[in-house]
Amino acid sequence: MSSVVKIYALFLGSALLMFGGGLQGLLLSVRGAEEDFSLLALGLIGTGWSVGFVAGSILVPRVVRNVGHIRAFCVMAAIGTITILLNLLWINDVGWILLRALSGFCFAGAAMIVESWLNEVTDNRSRGTIFSVYVTINMASSTLGQIAMSVTGTAGYIPFVVGAISFICAVLPTALTSSPQPKPLSSAKLDIGLLYRTSPVAAIAAFACGMANGSFGTLAPVFGYERGLDAAGIAFLFATAAILGALAQIPAGRLSDRIDRRLVLIGLSGIATTIGALMLVINPGGGPIMYVLFAAYGFAANPIYAVAVAHANDFAKDGDFAKIAGGMLLILGTGLAIGPAVASLLMGVLGPVALFVVTATFHGLLAIAAFARMRVRTAVDAADRAPFQPMAGDRQATPETVALDPRADSDETEASKAEVEDRDVQVST
Repeated sequence: MSSVVKIYALFLGSALLMFGGGLQGLLLSVRGAEEDFSLLALGLIGTGWSVGFVAGSILVPRVVRNVGHIRAFCVMAAIGTITILLNLLWINDVGWILLRALSGFCFAGAAMIVESWLNEVTDNRSRGTIFSVYVTINMASSTLGQIAMSVTGTAGYIPFVVGAISFICAVLPTALTSSPQPKPLSSAKLDIGLLYRTSPVAAIAAFACGMANGSFGTLAPVFGYERGLDAAGIAFLFATAAILGALAQIPAGRLSDRIDRRLVLIGLSGIATTIGALMLVINPGGGPIMYVLFAAYGFAANPIYAVAVAHANDFAKDGDFAKIAGGMLLILGTGLAIGPAVASLLMGVLGPVALFVVTATFHGLLAIAAFARMRVRTAVDAADRAPFQPMAGDRQATPETVALDPRADSDETEASKAEVEDRDVQVST
C-alpha cells in the first residue's frame, strides 16, 4: 500500500511539473510575439530551452550526488519558479532566451529526480504499466497546461503566477516523502557510433524529429498569432495537435509491432510531409481548416520518435538499450536546439508559413531514408521485436526516462549476469 501511495504522489508531482511546463512554453511564444520580439529571438527562446535541458540532463546527476535528491529537487523547483516570475518582471528578448535556458536546465533536473524516485519504487513486473501511465500523465498534463492559457490569457501577471504555483507545488510530493532516497541519477550513456551502426534510420529519425518538433513546438503558436487567433484559439489549436498526437501512439505502436517499423515511419513521415506541403499551398487563415491540418499533423508527427526508438531496439544487442536510447536523446536534443533558430530565419524571409518548409523537409528526408534502408536491410521478425512503448518526441525525455523504460530491463539483466560471472571467477580462483 505504501508503494502505491508513493507512486501516486510522484505521478502528482510530475503532473504539476508538466502542467507548468506546458503553460510556460506556450505562453512565452505567444507573449513574446505580442511584445514584438523578432522571429529570430522567438526561435532562440526555444533553442535556449533545449540547450538548458540537455545540459541539465548531463550535469544535474553531479548536483544530486553532492547534496542529495530532496535538496536538489527543491533547488530546481525553486529556481524554475523564480525563472518564470522573472519572465514577467524582465520582459526582454535576450533576457527571455537566457531565462529559458535556465528553465530548461531546472526542468530537466526536477523531472530526472521524480523519475528516479518512480524507478526506485517500481518493480520489473509493473514497470511497463507504470512507464505507460507516467508517459500518458505527462502528455495529458502538458496539454492541460497549454489549454489553461485559454483561461488565463497572456496579458498581465496571472498566467506567469499560475505557472509558478504549479512549479512550486510540484515540490510537495517529493519533499514530504518518508522513503529512503533513491540510487544516484542515471547519466546519459552516449555512443553515437553504436547508435548509427545499430540503426541509421533511428539516428536520422531522432534528428528529423528534433528539427521538426522543435520548430513546431516553439513557433507554431507564433504562426497562430500571426493568423489572428487569440490566446484561447492558440491554446486549443496547439491542444488539437497534442491530443491527436498522444492518441496516435496506440495504433502506430501496435501496427509497428506487426509490420516493418520502417513502413510505419514512411507512412507517418509521408503524412506529416503532406500536411506541411498543404499548409504551404493553402496558407490557411484562422478557420476550421487550420485546426484540421494541425490535428492531422500532430497525429502523424508525434509517434515517429517512439517508433524510431523501438526500431533501434529491435536491432540492439542485449544490454545496449540505454546507450542507444541515450544517443537518440542527444541527437534529438541537438535537433530541438537547431530547429527553432533555422525555422525563425526562414519565417523572417518567407513569412510565418515557412515554418512548414522545415517540418516538411525533415519529415520528407526521413521517409526517403527509411525507404532506402528497407532495400539494404531486412526487418526483424515480429516475434523477435521488443514491444513498442509510448514516448514523447519533444522535450520531455531524460536519461532517467530511459532507465524507467521497461526495455532497459535487458541492460539490468546483462549487468546482473556479468556480476554473477565475476563472482564465479573470483570464487574459482
